[in-house]
Amino acid sequence: MSEPSAPAARPPQEQEVARLNARIASLEQELATARATAPADTTRAPRPGRWRAWVAGLLIVVGSLLAPLSVLAVWANREVSDTSRYVETVAPLAHDPDVQAAVTDAVTRQVFTHVDVPALTTQLLDALQARGVPPELTTRLHALEGPINNGVQGFVHDQVAKVVASPAFAQAWTQANRVAHEQMVNVLTGKQGGAVSSKNGQVTVNLGPFVNEVKNRLVAQGFTVASNIPAVNASFTVFQSQGVTKAQGIYSLLNTLGVWLPIIALVLLAIGIYVAGNHRRATLASGLGVAGGMLLLGLGLAIVRPLYLDAVPSTLPHDAAAAIFDTVVRFLRTSLRAVLVAGLVVALAAFMSGGSVTAVSTRRALVRGIGWLRGGAESAGLRTGRFGPWVWDHKRWLRVATVAAGAVALIFWTQPTAGVVVLLAVLVLLVLAVIEFLGRPPGPAAPPGAHAGPPPSPA
Repeated sequence: MSEPSAPAARPPQEQEVARLNARIASLEQELATARATAPADTTRAPRPGRWRAWVAGLLIVVGSLLAPLSVLAVWANREVSDTSRYVETVAPLAHDPDVQAAVTDAVTRQVFTHVDVPALTTQLLDALQARGVPPELTTRLHALEGPINNGVQGFVHDQVAKVVASPAFAQAWTQANRVAHEQMVNVLTGKQGGAVSSKNGQVTVNLGPFVNEVKNRLVAQGFTVASNIPAVNASFTVFQSQGVTKAQGIYSLLNTLGVWLPIIALVLLAIGIYVAGNHRRATLASGLGVAGGMLLLGLGLAIVRPLYLDAVPSTLPHDAAAAIFDTVVRFLRTSLRAVLVAGLVVALAAFMSGGSVTAVSTRRALVRGIGWLRGGAESAGLRTGRFGPWVWDHKRWLRVATVAAGAVALIFWTQPTAGVVVLLAVLVLLVLAVIEFLGRPPGPAAPPGAHAGPPPSPA
């Protein structure tokens, strides 16, 4: 009898399957053992996690509430305290039609305070009568006294309007505001005097230089009576409210914290995200919290605006007061919109990185699309060589560096707007897509002499 043959060796594929099944069984046994011993620690595990969530939530809430105050502080520090920024803020008011009309009326009233046109007309008619003008003609001239007065007033008003609408007025307005900026800060810091002052709840601007400019123009136009106008110290009331004292205190506080308050808010948010057990959810909450804070700031401006308009004296038209308010706070509105969009972008990025059905399906679609583009490029003969595997190995750090570069660009942007935030976000997404496109997992090296074509089909 022949000896029994040895059992045939199992194919490599079956050996690998058997090894994996054994490993799975071992892991399942370890998991079962861990679950059996877990209940002994469940009574103590949730407690530190609960305190961690409370601390993280408190830090994120405080940081979100400090965000609108930070925007206010930066605006007070840069827009109000800085002369160049202040002049840039108020310069457009010289071209606003409502403000021009209000200044024209105020200057005209000052001119006629020192030039009594009715008295001059009466003196002229009396002088004509004294020189032997017939009584019938004198009576007719007296009947024209009203139209003459109105004509002179209209002429002066037109000349004042031309001065106010001229480029010279815009230059004088800018220069006057530049010189008066120190006095404007004096108002908010409680000091008095100068071109801008605060007294009894009033904020006024000196119109003396503009009245003098109108005086010279009237004399040049032949209205020599205007030469009798003395140097006046007329004031143009911009704000009248007992709340000025409160504004001074708020300005002093915000100006002091203008540098540190944004840093404190960012540090609190960062610590809150770090302490939280789920960093992604904490980032999402922080972004939404900052956006909510900006909405509260916008709501506050909407509430303050009518209060300011109600506090303006009747000598300043409603439209001009509205233009002044909107112009002064326009950079504040720009900043809060930019921070609002930045918060929404951060919240959206945190949401899209999560495990929801929408986020996962979106990421898969993007990865498939980029993979399709990469496959098309490789089919066309484009290769990344060793650079592709290097990008794949360092993909995580490249992504972190890209996001950090976008954040740094936003922080150091002089005056970012909502459009700038959106642009930077789009650029960051494009760079991340390029990283995904270039990154290629390193394939196994083919053995020498291996067939380059498809593997032969099993017999």
